This record gives sequence, C-alpha cells and structure tokens, in this order.
Amino acid sequence: MSTAATQPVDQAKLHEFVMKAVGEMGAAMNAALILVGDKLGLYKAMAGRGPLTSSEIAVKTGTHERYVREWLAAQAAGGFVIYDPVTARYSLLPEQAMALADESSPVFLPGFFEIIEACIKDVPKITDAFRSGKGVGWHEHDGCLFTGTERFFRPNYRAHLISEWIPALGGMEAKLKSGASVADVGCGLGTSTILMAQAYPKSTFVGFDYHARSIELAREAALKTRVSDRVKFEIAKAKDFPGKGYQLVAFFDCLHDMGDPEGAARHVLQSLDANGTWMIVEPFANDKLEDNLNPIGRVFYGASTMLCTPASVSQEVGLALGAQAGEGRLTKVLKSAGFKHVRRAAETPFNIVLEAKP
Repeated sequence: MSTAATQPVDQAKLHEFVMKAVGEMGAAMNAALILVGDKLGLYKAMAGRGPLTSSEIAVKTGTHERYVREWLAAQAAGGFVIYDPVTARYSLLPEQAMALADESSPVFLPGFFEIIEACIKDVPKITDAFRSGKGVGWHEHDGCLFTGTERFFRPNYRAHLISEWIPALGGMEAKLKSGASVADVGCGLGTSTILMAQAYPKSTFVGFDYHARSIELAREAALKTRVSDRVKFEIAKAKDFPGKGYQLVAFFDCLHDMGDPEGAARHVLQSLDANGTWMIVEPFANDKLEDNLNPIGRVFYGASTMLCTPASVSQEVGLALGAQAGEGRLTKVLKSAGFKHVRRAAETPFNIVLEAKP
C-alpha cells in the first residue's frame, strides 16, 4: 500500500485540488483551440466588429459554422470571448483582441501557444531525455518552435528594446545613433537585429545563430524590411562568432540556453571594443526558487524543463542554468568570465536586462 493511501484525506482539500486540475484540463485543451483560432483567423475576424453570430464568423473566415459554433462555446466558457444569451451572439472585447488578434500589440500571445504546440509534439524526446540524461538541441524540436518563439518575443522587443532597454545602457544610444558596430548573438529569426537596424540606420549589425534554418529566415526578413544594406546574418556559435571591436554585443533570451555560458562570455569579452557593452536580456527571475513560485515563474520553469535545460545539456559543459537562473547566478557567470562591471539596467514583468562591461 502506498504511503499516500495510509494518510488521512481531507475531502474539502481533495475537492479543491481536483477542481484545480479540472481548470488545468480546460486550459490545456484551450491551448489547442487558441492555435486553431489563430491559424484560421477566427480572433481577427471578431476583433473590432461587435457581436457576431457563429454563421457570420464562419462566412468571414471560410470555415464551417458547426465547428465555429462549438469553438465559440469553448472560448466563452473559458472567458476568451463574450457570449450574449439574449442575441446568441459572440464578441471579442478590446482587451481580448489586443492579446489574441493584434500582432502589433505588446501583449500578443498566440506565438507562445505555438511554443506549447512544439513542446507537446516533442514529449517523447523529452521523456527519453529524462531517462538517459542526454540533451535535446534547439534544432531537434518541431519547426513551430522557431516561428512561435519569434512571434511571442517580437511584441515584447518592439515595446521595450528601442524605447527603454538601449537608453538604459550607459552612453549606448548615442553611439548607435552616430554609428556603431553591433553583434546580436543567438539572433534566431532576426527580429531583435532588424529592430535595432531600423532604429539606428548609421550603425551596422551582424546576427549570429548556430541554427541554419533560423538564419535563412532572418535573411529573408532583412530583405523584406529593406535593411540588408546594414544587416547581415551568419551561422556561428556563441563561443566562436567572428569579429572584434564591437561597440555592442547583444544576447536576447539565449544565454541560459547555452551549454557553456561562461565560455560564451569570455568570447564576448575578447570581441568587444575596450569601451564596449554587452547587453544580456534574460527571462525575469528572482534568485530564490520560492520567490519564483508564481504564474510567470510557472510558465518559465515549464518552458525551461521542455526547452532550455535540454538545449544546454545537449552542448559541451551542459551547465543548464535554466530559464529562471536569476540575476545572482548570471552575474557570477559574467564576472567569472572577466567582466568587471555588471548591473541590472532595466526590467519588465517578463525580462531582466543586464549591462556588462570589461
């Protein structure tokens, strides 16, 4: 008999926990429904149009009404759309539209549900990794991880990078306006690199990433946004990207994914100009686990279990900082690599921004 079976059970607490789990079931199912609504444009069809019937939404999206009606019922039950029983119509509040339909909004969320889709698809790989202790590289995940990550981080970077984070770095904004050399390491699909290039046309930018497909997509994005005259994207790892004398090196939400973050930091140090700056953007975290036991910490620990920790373990050293490393552990890594000055330059509910100087 299990230990749990021999312990007294508080029926009220049991009911409370089971209902909590039921809430999790609904949230998990809704992740799939959000993906469907995003891919079919159902949220966008509702945004700013007031109350609509399921038939009207189906016509606008070229979908079948019966499916749309059931989807709407599930969305209404979860509070993702509003249902009026008098008119049998559904509406999307402006606040809901900002989060679900407006890709220019700083709180646009469907990209993260693509990340969840990748995590679900890769459960067998992560389960095997738990047993073997081996890693799972970023490149080994389903392709929706790459596009989902870009879509999720893009609104946050648009909202904060140029207006808040770079101005928070001592003297960096002036350098970029007059013309500086910048390396964006772990650039993914190039969103952060391109945003900086658009804001500072006198500067030159190189985005580096080890993932070849991401670099291909970043190059395509540079062409579309017409910044190819001052931006290039190259395949390289954080410990061996080429170039010296950079006035700014940037790492966006990637240092904790690296197997050898201290080794990467040493390479950054020798690639910087003597007066250069390293900007490290990382997921927001407090230094103690107990201080991260909240909704944001829960999301980041979950993503770290499925993505970040396996990625680090797959590489040499495999330090596995995790997405909730916190400023203290990150600062220790940077100073061990030789950086003398490290400070928190800025923060949001989702990120901390560290400034490191030689």
